Amino acid sequence: MGPEAHSAEPRINRHSLKDKFLEVLEVFAVRIIAAGLSGPQKAPLSGSASCRSGWSLTPSLDCTAACVFRGFHVYLWGIMQALQFEYPNRNKESQMKRLTHLDRVTRRCFPAALALLLLVSLSLSTTSKAQRSEPESCTSILVGKLASVDGSTMTSHSCDSNSDRTWMNIVPHRKHNPGDKASVWLEPKQTKGPDDTDRIEKGGIPQVPETFKYLNAAYPIMNEYQLAIGETTTGGKRELMSSQGMIDAPELYRLILERAKTAREAIRVADELTKKYGYDDAGECFTFADPNEVWHFEILGPGRSKVGAVWAAVRIPDDQIGMSSNANRIRQLDLKNKDYYMASDNVFSLAQEMGWWDPKSGVPFEFCYAYADRTSLYCRRREWRVLSLLAPSLRLDPNAENYPLSVKPDKKVTVQDLLAIFRDTYEGTAFDMTRYLTVVNQKGQAVKSPLANPFMSSELRDLFHIQRERTISSPTATYLQITQSRAWLPGPIGGLVWLGYDNPATTPHMPFYIGISQMPDSFMVDGREKYRRDCAWWAFRQASKLSYIRYQAMKEELVKVWKPIEDEAFGKQKAMEEEALRLYQADPTKAEEFLTKYCHGIAVRAVEDYWKLGEFLWSKYNNSF
Repeated sequence: MGPEAHSAEPRINRHSLKDKFLEVLEVFAVRIIAAGLSGPQKAPLSGSASCRSGWSLTPSLDCTAACVFRGFHVYLWGIMQALQFEYPNRNKESQMKRLTHLDRVTRRCFPAALALLLLVSLSLSTTSKAQRSEPESCTSILVGKLASVDGSTMTSHSCDSNSDRTWMNIVPHRKHNPGDKASVWLEPKQTKGPDDTDRIEKGGIPQVPETFKYLNAAYPIMNEYQLAIGETTTGGKRELMSSQGMIDAPELYRLILERAKTAREAIRVADELTKKYGYDDAGECFTFADPNEVWHFEILGPGRSKVGAVWAAVRIPDDQIGMSSNANRIRQLDLKNKDYYMASDNVFSLAQEMGWWDPKSGVPFEFCYAYADRTSLYCRRREWRVLSLLAPSLRLDPNAENYPLSVKPDKKVTVQDLLAIFRDTYEGTAFDMTRYLTVVNQKGQAVKSPLANPFMSSELRDLFHIQRERTISSPTATYLQITQSRAWLPGPIGGLVWLGYDNPATTPHMPFYIGISQMPDSFMVDGREKYRRDCAWWAFRQASKLSYIRYQAMKEELVKVWKPIEDEAFGKQKAMEEEALRLYQADPTKAEEFLTKYCHGIAVRAVEDYWKLGEFLWSKYNNSF
């Protein structure tokens, strides 16, 4: 029997007093610095701030100190002005005495104020990754094999990041010698290419005799055994973050795909590695799919100055779909049901140790409330939307605090269905940010403005007084992956990744079989540092960004290009795989050559089409820019 939704009373975790205290200090710091930058120039202050303070600072800090000193001075001056307003009858001599006193107070208090601001800065910088910051940068959907039209299991990941690397490559199967070391890298998702000589080794662990072939991206995607991973960052409580660990989320992905063949093995490898070498990242949800099972896995740090991790995993029933959108979702755990539940050894004890759960209280243990929270509406809204699109008969509440971890879809699901969801912007709902952006056309009809755009910047939303919604489709996407794992096909053919760069709503998604020998050249070039014509990502990025200028008109131009690319790939899939299987049975090398040529052909044409599309948009809509 699979996991069931639990009906515990809804709870919203509140910030601790320490969190509130840091928030107050942060506001104070910001106000002081803002005052220093833009405060009234008539506040009595002469000479340089560093000289006035009486401190001798390094040149690099002198400007900052000046700003802080002046800010503190102006901040107090504003308070004195308020006092003057309350006592308007005080004469000029009295005002000058007060201002002189203010100058002495500023100089006396400045060292303490500067120390306080430095302390706040250090506190915020060292805990920024650990605090529950309500991340909202990824979405993942899982599909069980009996919930899909063709029997595939699926996972997915919209890597909605403004900083992750864009290059991808195929890392081959390798054998290693006894005693070899496996390097663990610092921030691998920031590297500049497959051969980046500037990457930094964080440490090393014993290498295994052989590592498996995998598709390597900012977050590695699938290996030769059709084990695939999706991801969303969930954050979690700040106290769980540990600086003692060695392995972050992308490196854990890589090590899992190099060493595991199934989702269950992946969870075992994650447990062994983090228990011994430590997990040093924010909370993450890994969505695993192998040819037979899909699992929802949530992991967080073990607590400050500790080595390890705390985690829980739930198997999604074969006839159901699940999802993650940057919030922890696992609630109660039935660890006696080993076919559907797994957890770290410390899953209950750590919560007791931290004072977040007391078994004597009678309150059931709930993983997401013990180690995180459910406060982010941006995360919960996407949960509602995904589950509602696939199971509308449930009539879920868009403002609910919790939803079932998985649901049975009203009809079986295809890759195209998932693509449609990843392109969703809440159109037709009360949460559509363009619903009020209407104009009257020449026929006297109210229609959406040509400028109406669900991907508006915060400045435009403020200008039009539009309440922000975090749509599933994201303009910050680096790439979207949707994987298929199929038990009836050999690994090189059964493992398929539908991959698209940039915003899913504006770009095509192309097939890449795990059996190909390498990615196209332009996909192995990183585009984060600068605009490059030899980088595939920029072909799609350029057209996407241009379309936001006049979106209602330009989006149709994009559809005319990306839809035929996808239609052709889906239309040829069955016949192409039959031929690949025939070749594989005769000679696996021939099958690899065939798959590589096929995938490269589609990808290269798509890149060329999108470079042409960008030029077309510049030309046709040049008066709109």
